[in-house]
Amino acid sequence: MFTLKQIEDANSKVKSGADFPKLVRDLISIGVIANDVYVSDGHADYFGEDDFRVTTAANYPVLEIADTSDGEKFREYLKIHQEGKTDYPTFCRHSAETGVEKWRLDFAKMTCTYFDRSNNVLLVEKIPGI
Repeated sequence: MFTLKQIEDANSKVKSGADFPKLVRDLISIGVIANDVYVSDGHADYFGEDDFRVTTAANYPVLEIADTSDGEKFREYLKIHQEGKTDYPTFCRHSAETGVEKWRLDFAKMTCTYFDRSNNVLLVEKIPGI
């Protein structure tokens, strides 16, 4: 199974959304099958086979998640992030501002699903470039 150090090493290579496909390949290569990232403080749960799970520590001070989601504005922020025009901390602030509570990467389906505070799906997108 994978370790927290392997996850940290994979994430340390990410500078912008343009690096995301490489991160996905790296996570899959160490045995991660899914993960949930929580926007409020950046902690994440990484899941492997047989209910294996590793949880990371918070990555930044707590961000307040907007009560009301704005899917249209979030999609604009996501687009510029994927183009490499924003860094990860900025993307997390934008996500909180637009009501995104977490996102889930599912490597079996090759999707990234974004959820609001009520666990409503805001967006499901195919993971690009894999």
